Amino acid sequence: MLLPQEIIRAKRNGLELTREQIAFFVEGVTTGTVTDSQIAAFAMAVFFQGMEMHERVALTEEMMHSGNVLQWPDMPGPVVDKHSTGGVSDSVSLMLGPLVAACGGYVPMIAGRGLGHTGGTLDKFESIPGYNIMPSEADFKQIVNDIGVAIIGQTDEIAPADKRIYSIRDVTATVDSIPMITASILSKKLSAGLGSLAMDVKTGNGAFMQTLDDARALAQSIVAVANQAGVPTSATITDMSQPLGSTAGNATEMLEAIDYLTGAYRNPRLHAVTMALAEQMLLLSGLASTKEEAQQKLNHALDSGAATEKFSAMVHALGGPADLVENARQHVKLAPVCLPVFANQAGYVQHIDTREVGLAVVSLGGGRTEPSQGVDHSVGFTEFASLGQAVAADQPIAKVYARTEADAEAAAARVQAAFNISEQAVTPPPVIHDLLEPSSNN
Repeated sequence: MLLPQEIIRAKRNGLELTREQIAFFVEGVTTGTVTDSQIAAFAMAVFFQGMEMHERVALTEEMMHSGNVLQWPDMPGPVVDKHSTGGVSDSVSLMLGPLVAACGGYVPMIAGRGLGHTGGTLDKFESIPGYNIMPSEADFKQIVNDIGVAIIGQTDEIAPADKRIYSIRDVTATVDSIPMITASILSKKLSAGLGSLAMDVKTGNGAFMQTLDDARALAQSIVAVANQAGVPTSATITDMSQPLGSTAGNATEMLEAIDYLTGAYRNPRLHAVTMALAEQMLLLSGLASTKEEAQQKLNHALDSGAATEKFSAMVHALGGPADLVENARQHVKLAPVCLPVFANQAGYVQHIDTREVGLAVVSLGGGRTEPSQGVDHSVGFTEFASLGQAVAADQPIAKVYARTEADAEAAAARVQAAFNISEQAVTPPPVIHDLLEPSSNN
């Protein structure tokens, strides 16, 4: 007879768990027969003892099957998605979904909210009036089928075991366990019934995995587990030692995404990551057979306006305004107080405390410190200076949008302190550090 405490004891003692043991424990999490304290003990045992790859695959698959797994039997093209481990100014999903849809992919993106210093894709979409992040499953499937992309929130039916386990990991200091992170991410993503997945694993001071070694270890785990679970997956390790784009916030990033799609302005780092991940999605799904072909298709989708059309159609299908792209600033409102943030001296941007920049958004009300909090979509930052950039003492390194003068001044001071200016010229780090492909021997 299987008992939760015996499974915990086995893992605590460093033994490998069988598929049967893991399935029993996850089922108990889902039905409630496993208690919160037992989940906490299990998470701590895994934190210290780790898991072999076959255990990670079993945990991922059992958590995925704890709820509804979407099926796409009649889809006219490949079903593909991406996932980022999160950071500051990471608006890639906003452009990437429509861009890949314009190249023939079908992207059922189930996105998350921001927590702590990281922004959330759902919060960004909720800056659009009327946008419905929780359509019915039938509507979700119909929109993906008709348009090629829908970006929505996680329902209670998707990986319910993960929702319960994660909430307990969050309060028991067991979040940063690579086997548990792997299972948490993939159980949710693979529940969408994907044919392939492109992962974006961030590294740097604004990332969850701050060192390149930690980011690579997580990327290797995700690629190995997802591929063993039958979903071709690659992982691109990208830089988060500065805000990825030019803006941070919800409305601010939505407006930047619209400018990106229309070609009004494309931040070079944001563009590099978006194109790298989109290229992976086309290659993994068979929509392109070479990197050159993928880039050609992606550039055509951007230049022809096809990606923008997909974005507009998705927003309208999910309840947003039909003329969002044409009249973006009438629909997506920024907070009324705008202040420039000046460098504390002339020179070159040597270092940015990216996590602090994210927390400055939270301090304005644009993020949350616990999951039930609401956010103010209108606050945030624009026009960030980047690492290595020369700045004059009277030149802004950012602009802040806030509800009040006092809020704006406090957030501006926080961002000013997060930017370290040096007299010496600085070479910024590469935007893309590494790529782990499905065939990689990881």
